[in-house]
Order: sequence, then C-alpha cells, then structure tokens
Amino acid sequence: MLVIDSSEGYTCWQKKTIDWVREHYGDKVKIGAGNVVDKDGFRFLAEAGADFVKVGIGGGSICITRETKGIGRGQATALIEVAAARDQYFRETGIYVPICSDGGIVHDYHMTLALAMGADFLMLGRYFARFDESPTNKVMINGAYMKEYWGEGSNRARNWQRYDLGGSARLSFEEGVDSYVTYAGPLHDNVEASLYKVKSTMCNVGVTNIPDLQRDAKLTLVSSVSIVEGGAHDVTLRSNSSVK
Repeated sequence: MLVIDSSEGYTCWQKKTIDWVREHYGDKVKIGAGNVVDKDGFRFLAEAGADFVKVGIGGGSICITRETKGIGRGQATALIEVAAARDQYFRETGIYVPICSDGGIVHDYHMTLALAMGADFLMLGRYFARFDESPTNKVMINGAYMKEYWGEGSNRARNWQRYDLGGSARLSFEEGVDSYVTYAGPLHDNVEASLYKVKSTMCNVGVTNIPDLQRDAKLTLVSSVSIVEGGAHDVTLRSNSSVK
C-alpha cells in the first residue's frame, strides 16, 4: 500500500504520481491519496484512480497549515461533504472509494462521531503518539511524563522536500509544530478502552455495525454551552485529578 500524503491533495501532481504507480505496478499496489476537504477534490482523486481518499486539511493537533497558508476546512464539514460525494460516486459508477478521516480526533468519542459522519476508517496521529510503542522519547515536563510529538512540516522533521517550491532554502516555512503529548501507557490497554467506548455509543444508537451507525445516527450542531453542560459542572470534585 502506498499513501500519497500532502497538505493539499487536489493537484495534478497527485494524479501524475498515481499514473506513474499504475504504469509500473498496475493494481498490485493499493493507493491512498489526499488530503482533500470537498466533493471536487474527492471526485478528482477517485477519477484519477485512488483506492481510498484521505480527508482533512489543518485539523491535526500539530498541523498549522490553516493559520500559515489560510487553506483548510472544519473537519466535520469536510468529512460530511466528502462522504456524500463518495456515496454519489458509488451510485454513478458502482465503485466504492473508502475515505479516511485525518485530523481532529482529541477525545475517544470523536472517533465515533467521525465514523457516524461517514468515515470508513481514521488516521490517529496524536492518539498513538502517547503510548509506549510510539518511537519517541518519554520525558518529564513540569512533573508529568510526556511523549515527544512533531509534525512532518516542522523544523524538527526538516522534511522540506515536501514543500519545495524552488529558490532559496531560506524561504522554507513551517506547517507543523514540535510538541509534547501526555504519556498514556501501553497501546493495548488504551485501544481496548477506546474501542469499548465506540461500541458502547453504537449500542446507545441501536446499531451493531458502522454502516448502520452512519445510517441511523442523528447528528446535531451543539453550542459551547452544551459542551460544558455535558461534562461535570457546578460541583466540587472530591479528587484533585482533572476531569476529561
């Protein structure tokens, strides 16, 4: 499998790359392309021959593409539109091109929301960066264990060929940050808990599989006040630990 990963996937360069891979390897290599945030971008990559399409620009926790370049879109809006475009493309052609929701996953319930909005699968950078198995250092910061986490567009990665427009190297700029995430322990225990929450939410919705979740889940826009109301509030907690 080959994933063509770019902060903007709706370009002739991605089509040329897909064409080259198909010419040399045929259908032996599955190709993921992206990222895109609207129906036109999805359609372009689907017609170019992508086997799946990644959705999201600037929504990742370490990505600053939106504030640096002014491109991108809210992840929920992008995902809902691209999912509709995927379904329309399937009705027209009989070809189902799965979509991956990339960015914006902070809490476990965001996984369920992304699936309900139409994602076939998810990309989880920050989520996995917190575990023992991630290949970064565990460090002590202000009395708490953290794991290092940085973006491919950061100075630390120095992966400037991803953004090369020619000219002087001094013109390079960052599209990602160098950061830390709270250490969370072993992968197995955390993934098991996260999946249990997803399954429990699906049970609340009354479904046992993802297609039914996408069909039956009722999505509604909520206010910031509603989000506060949904957590612990107007009480004094007996523990000094933070509420997540």
